[in-house]
Amino acid sequence: MADRYLRLAATAPGRFLTRRLGLPRPVPLHRWSPQHPSLDGPLLLLSAGEPHLALEPVLARTGLPLLGGPPAVPGGSPAGGAASRPAALVLDTTGVRTVEELAGVHAALHPRVRSLAPSGRVLVLGAPLDPADPHQSAVQQGLEGFVRSLGKEIGGGRTVNLLRLTDPAAAESTLRFLLSPKSAYVDGQVIEVGEPEEANQCLAEVDRPLAGRTALVTGAARGIGEALVRTLARDGARVVCLDVPSAGAELDRVASSVGGDPLALDITAPDAAARIGGALPDGLDVLVHNAGITRDRRLANMSADRWNAVLDVNLGSVLRTTDALLGEGVLRRGGRVVATASISGIAGNTGQTNYATSKAGIVGMVRALAPVARAAHGVTVNAVAPGFIETAMTAAVPLLIREAGRRMTSLGQGGLPQDVAETTAWLAHPASGAVNGQVVRVCGQSLLGA
Repeated sequence: MADRYLRLAATAPGRFLTRRLGLPRPVPLHRWSPQHPSLDGPLLLLSAGEPHLALEPVLARTGLPLLGGPPAVPGGSPAGGAASRPAALVLDTTGVRTVEELAGVHAALHPRVRSLAPSGRVLVLGAPLDPADPHQSAVQQGLEGFVRSLGKEIGGGRTVNLLRLTDPAAAESTLRFLLSPKSAYVDGQVIEVGEPEEANQCLAEVDRPLAGRTALVTGAARGIGEALVRTLARDGARVVCLDVPSAGAELDRVASSVGGDPLALDITAPDAAARIGGALPDGLDVLVHNAGITRDRRLANMSADRWNAVLDVNLGSVLRTTDALLGEGVLRRGGRVVATASISGIAGNTGQTNYATSKAGIVGMVRALAPVARAAHGVTVNAVAPGFIETAMTAAVPLLIREAGRRMTSLGQGGLPQDVAETTAWLAHPASGAVNGQVVRVCGQSLLGA
């Protein structure tokens, strides 16, 4: 369903009314398209204190030109005029270890943040917390509050995120993602990049990084699942599309449209993992757990059948299938598991005790399985946690609840299935092996949860 308020707010009368009435002022987001694949403008690299990381070589490969010359004019455009307004501000704070050094964060961004182009990016680069240094941990943790607060006030379709890293080369695929239109609905997030894998350290083909790889997407016949299939296929993967037999016609349509393979299967069936393995005799590189159902009721009115069905599809099948495909070697070394959580599992939601339990369980699985799967199998495990995404399911939500879901975000609008798919494709990237055990919210920085 079209977001009429978003369209109105983008017009001159709409901008006047929203400003006068103090209403949310969302702007259409710049999302990736073949015609418009990059952000509009250069990248400005800043530091709080002395530069700590050798970032220029990696940032130069993001596709954004590095902006040089004199600093920005306070409260206005950078010297050089509107044409040189930065599309991204990247701030290196990895060397900040004391409260006094946090002044450098203000000094670097205060005179420049207003000059950032619409739909631009602020990316703060922080260091992992040092358990032996409470002062360093305090100020680096403080950057989370800074990033989330700036994300709520910056407006204009701009996003603000925090990336913790030690090795810029290991973060190249992540920097490419966060500094591109593909991350349009990822806002206020904290992402950690650890040590790179021994293999897969080099970026694959930029336009088709998944070429030669096989991906399996569950719940593939519609909505977010269909977007996942199309995005992974765009990036070069051969995609096996799995959904329940009753969705056979839609499943065939989606699979044939990308040259993929349909697999009509109930993911909760006792032999589901065996049948998946049989359909993938050459192995699997990317496993995307997207299948899920809702059976909403308040707990006092919820039958055991409703509870059990949601837990079995959303969590039980994920655990069983992942265990089997890892244990039997179907998932190859260098593989990726990406599961779908939800902000309902992080913040809770009325009438969704079953659903929130299942999605919080996904978070627990990712955190526990990620280090084990990487050490034993060379496979990373991560999750995306969508917020309000514009699908047929949310279109059926009552109007007032739907509008609340859209507006209660820093970006003031709902996301699209494409946003979830782009985030999943980044986590599935062969060069994203240093990203492990992360749960990334794709929610436009929803005001619910953390």
